[in-house]
Amino acid sequence: LRLFNITGSEVPAGLWGSTKVAPSVDFDHSCSDSVEYLTLNFGPFETVHRWRRLPPCDEFVGARRSKHTVVAYRDAIYVFGGDNGKNMLNDLLRFDVKDCSWCRAFTTGTPPAPRYHHSAVVYGSSMFVFGGYTGDIYSNSNLKNKNDLFEYKFATGQWTEWKVEGSLPVARSAHGATVYSDKLWIFAGYDGNARLNDMWTISLQDREHACWEEIDQSGEIPPSCCNFPVAVCRDKMFVFSGQSGAKITNNLFQFEFQGHMWTRIPTEHLLRGSPPPPQRRYGHTMVAFDRHLYVFGGAADNTLPNELHCYDVDSQTWEVIQPSHDSETRGLQPLTPKEPLGPGFHTKENTGSRKYFLTSKMKITLGRLFHAAAVILDAMYIFGGTVDNNVRSGEMYRFQFSCYPKCTLHEDYGKLWENRQFCDVEFILGESEERVLGHIAIVTARCQWLRKKILQARDRQRQKTKQESSEDEGAAGGPKDMPAGNRPSGTQPLLEVSIREAEAQPFEVLMQFLYTDKIQYPRRGHVQDVLLIMDVYKLALSFKLSRLEQLCVQYIEASVDLQNVLSVCENANKLQLDQLKEHCLNFVVKESHFNQVIMTKEFEHLSTPLIVEIVRRKQQPPPRVYSDQPVDIGTSLVQDMKAYLEGSGFEFCDIILLLDGHPRPAHKAILAARSSYFEAMFRSFMPVDGQVNISIGEMVPSKQAFESMLRYIYYGDVNMPPEDSLYLFAAPYYYGFSNNRLQAYCKQNLEMNVTVENVLQILEAADKTQALDMKKHCLHIIVHQFIKVSKLPNLRSLSQLLLLDIIESLATHISDKQCAEMCSDI
Repeated sequence: LRLFNITGSEVPAGLWGSTKVAPSVDFDHSCSDSVEYLTLNFGPFETVHRWRRLPPCDEFVGARRSKHTVVAYRDAIYVFGGDNGKNMLNDLLRFDVKDCSWCRAFTTGTPPAPRYHHSAVVYGSSMFVFGGYTGDIYSNSNLKNKNDLFEYKFATGQWTEWKVEGSLPVARSAHGATVYSDKLWIFAGYDGNARLNDMWTISLQDREHACWEEIDQSGEIPPSCCNFPVAVCRDKMFVFSGQSGAKITNNLFQFEFQGHMWTRIPTEHLLRGSPPPPQRRYGHTMVAFDRHLYVFGGAADNTLPNELHCYDVDSQTWEVIQPSHDSETRGLQPLTPKEPLGPGFHTKENTGSRKYFLTSKMKITLGRLFHAAAVILDAMYIFGGTVDNNVRSGEMYRFQFSCYPKCTLHEDYGKLWENRQFCDVEFILGESEERVLGHIAIVTARCQWLRKKILQARDRQRQKTKQESSEDEGAAGGPKDMPAGNRPSGTQPLLEVSIREAEAQPFEVLMQFLYTDKIQYPRRGHVQDVLLIMDVYKLALSFKLSRLEQLCVQYIEASVDLQNVLSVCENANKLQLDQLKEHCLNFVVKESHFNQVIMTKEFEHLSTPLIVEIVRRKQQPPPRVYSDQPVDIGTSLVQDMKAYLEGSGFEFCDIILLLDGHPRPAHKAILAARSSYFEAMFRSFMPVDGQVNISIGEMVPSKQAFESMLRYIYYGDVNMPPEDSLYLFAAPYYYGFSNNRLQAYCKQNLEMNVTVENVLQILEAADKTQALDMKKHCLHIIVHQFIKVSKLPNLRSLSQLLLLDIIESLATHISDKQCAEMCSDI
C-alpha cells in the first residue's frame, strides 16, 4: 500500500448501513513506492443525512419568528429580524453550534429598524443587512420597503449604516442576495407594487468609495419574482422557483458572474422514472455545499413539503435525500399552509381543517416556509419559519451533509469516445460510406441491434481470415495464423460493419449516447439542431434504444416553438414519426398559437395534406387518449455495463488479466477508459500474449477484492466487504483512476464497518497489506469481544503468526488480578 495524506470530509448515507461522516483521502504524489501503513480514524462520527433537533430558542432570549435571516460565522449562527406574528423584530440572536446554546448577540450602535423579508450575507468579519419591509404590522401603519445597507462587525458588535451616494436600487423586500468577488449582489424582489428582476451590486471592500451599480443582464433572465433563495456554487449564482405570479415555475436558473449571462437549466434530459425537480414553490431555502444545491421547505401548491431535494451541479440531476433512520425530528407533517404573505403577497386561504399524518418508518422534519438556513463546515442549520396555522417556530435543526468525490464513469467513457483510442470497429455508414470509429465493448454492451451486426461482421471476417490462412498454408506449407478473434492485442485489424440505414452525423450522436447516456441539448432557435435530433430519434427506433427514444422525444417536444414548429412537423411527417407529428399539430392548433402560425411564410409553403390536416384538427380536435401503460425508459449505462461484466460481454473479451496465475477475461477499451495505468500499457507496453499480471504495488489482492475493483472499473460500483477495502485502498493511485472516489469509500468502509463477524477476515487482510493501524484496531476488537470471536469458525484457519499476535494481545490486556483468578480456577 501507499501512504496518503488524510484530510477531513464526509460520506453519503445508504452505503453500508448507517453510514457516518469520516475523513476522506487526498493523494500524496510524492510518496515512495514502498509504504508500510495507512492511517485511519475510528470515530465517533455523525450519521450522514441525519436530521437532529437542537435546543430551540427560549422565549426570554428571542421570539419565535419567520421571514428572518440567518448567517454563519465561525462556530455560530446569527439570526436577525423577522416577525413573531404581531410585530417586526430587529434583535440579533446567536446560536453556538458547539455548545448548542442560545444567547443575545452583543451589539452597539443603532441597529436597522425592525423588518422582515430582508437579506443578510457575511463578508470578511462582518454581516451586511440590506432592504426588507418595515413598519407596524399590528396597526398596519408606516409600512414600506427599504433599500438601506447596514454592517454588523462580529468582533466588536458595532452596527453601522452605509451612506451610499449616487444611484440606489429601488427599495425592496423578499429579494435574493449573495456575496461574490468582494461584492454584494442583489437580485429581484418586491417593491410594494410589482415584482422585480433587476440586479445591483456594490463593493464591500471600501465603505468610503462604495457605490451601487446596476448590472446589464443578458440571456434567459428569470421572470420577475420574489420569495426565492439564491446560492453560489462553482462560481455561478443559482435561483430556484419563487413567486412569479402566473409565470411561477420550478425552473432553476444559473447566472455567470463574469459575463452577466443567465441560463435556464433544462430538465428535458431527466427521463421519466428518474427523480424530477422539486415542485414549484416559494418561501423555501437553498444552500450550496460542495457540488450540490439543497432545497428545503416552502409552500408548494397549497402544501408544505418536507423533503430535502439535492441538485448535482456537475451531472445536472435532482434527487430526494432520504433521512437517516436515527434522525431526531418531529413526527407530524402538515399538508396545507396557511401563512399570510405580507403586503403585496396574496394566496388563497385554506378554510378546511388542518390535517396531519404520523410517519411510520422514521421521524421527519416538519414542513415550513419563510424559515432560514446556513451552512457551517459539513452541516446545514435551519431555524424558525411558519409551520402551522400562522404559528411561528423557534426550532433549530441540523442536517449532516454527505460529500464524496463524484463518479466519473460517464466522463471516462465519454473521453474514450472523444479520443478514439484503442478503436477496434469501423462503421461504414449510408450511401456515401462515411466511416465512424468505435469500441466493440461499449457498443455491444449498450445496443443489441448493433451487437448482432458486429457478430455477423466478425463471423464474416473470421471466415475470410480462415480461408486466406488455408490458401497461404497450401501455397507455402506454413502453420496457420491465429484466428482473428483470439489474436494478441495490437495485431487485430479494424472490424468493418456496414450500416446502410444510418448517416454519419446522427449516428455519431447515437454513439455519444452509448458512451455517456447523454446527447447534446438542441440550441435555442437552431432548427437544424432539432431536425438532427429527429434523425437520431429515427435511428433509436430502428436500433430499439428505448432510453434514447425517450430522450429525443423529450428534447424535441421541449424545443418546439412558434418559429420551428412547421419545420419540425413537416420533417416528422416525412420520417413517419407519428408521436412527434401529433405533438406539433396540437401545438399549432392551440388558441394562443394558431393565428401566429398560419400568418407565417412557412405556412404558405407547407404541403397541402398537412395544411388540410391542421385546418381539420382546428375545426374538430380529436378526443384525447390517455394510456396507463408504463413507459419503457430502457437500461442505463450503469445497468448495461454491470450486465456486461457479469457475463453478457464474455464473447467480446480481448485481454486476459492474471490474478495469482488465475485468468480473468476482460475488455481493453473499458480498462483503458477508466485507468491511466492500463491506458499507458495498452498504448506502449502491451504484452505480446495479451495477458497482464494484476497486483497493487507488490501486493496481490484477493480474488474477491479484485472482483470488487472490476465492478468499480466497469460500472462505478463501490459496495464491497471491509476486507476488500484494505486491498483496494491504494488501487486508485496505483491504477490511475480519475479521482480518489474508490479510495475514500474504502477508507470509510474500514473505519465504520469492522464488526465481530468480519474482524478475523479484516485482520488477515490487514496483516497481508501491512496496514498496522487496522491490524491494531482488529486485535483491540478481538481482545474485548474474545468470547464471541472465539466461537467464529474462521479462527481455526488463521495462520500461526496471527494466532500468536492474538495471544500476545490477550496477555497484554489481561490484568494481574484476572490472571490470578484464572490461575486459581486452573
